Amino acid sequence: VLALATLKREDPSFRFRHDPETGQTTISGMGELHLEIIKHRLIRDLGLDVRVGMPRVAYKETVLGSAEAEGVFVRQTGGRGQYAKVVLRVETYTPEDGEDNFLFVDDTRGGSVPREYIKSVEAGARAAASSGPLAGYPMLNVKVSLLDGKHHPVDSSDLAFEQAGVIGFVAAAKKAKPVFLEPIMKLQVTTPDSYLGAITGDLNARRASICEMSQRGHFHVVTAEAPLAEMFGYATQLRSASQGRGSSSMEPHSYAPAPSHVAEKILLSR
Repeated sequence: VLALATLKREDPSFRFRHDPETGQTTISGMGELHLEIIKHRLIRDLGLDVRVGMPRVAYKETVLGSAEAEGVFVRQTGGRGQYAKVVLRVETYTPEDGEDNFLFVDDTRGGSVPREYIKSVEAGARAAASSGPLAGYPMLNVKVSLLDGKHHPVDSSDLAFEQAGVIGFVAAAKKAKPVFLEPIMKLQVTTPDSYLGAITGDLNARRASICEMSQRGHFHVVTAEAPLAEMFGYATQLRSASQGRGSSSMEPHSYAPAPSHVAEKILLSR
């Protein structure tokens, strides 16, 4: 980090940051040649052994179905024990704008789970949702309903119900058709008319969905949505395909279920 900070002081166009979701330090600059120069300076001038590659994609996980499962946590160590039992339902959920992408609902009846332990069950389910059942990616768009449970007047505790929440969530999520979610970028490409076919063909090869095409004089503006994993190196490819006359901008848009061949690659890379 100190070496990167030194380079940043010398070159204001160079930037770096730590990505907590992937654990990588990502660097950015004026283009691939610029980053190649930065890499050589780190190795040659500063004597560092660095590994440089494509950034990792911050995938997520969710469920497409609905499933119920029990979570039971029982411990007996001679003195006071630990006891909690919950029944959870995990299902897909579509939040409104601004809402949390994790929804917890208490659907118990008759005090089967005392009110003081409800928050602990929710805490356990939330903790479990931070590491999905497929490859440990955080889960999005999940609704958890607490349906039933049992407690012990002496042995039940916040810790026991939190652990039962973890166990119940993990078991239910595995049965609720879990899938990977890949980040989708909104992309706008401006290109001269003569290169439009090559540009759209390349976008289709990158699994992009073209949303809109418009004309500005002798230029076409293509608006598309494309998986982030397919867009690394796109700026260089666009310059090559348009002889340097095309330009593009990208911003995060949404998450969408990853196709089966992408899911297989994700699992193999873990």
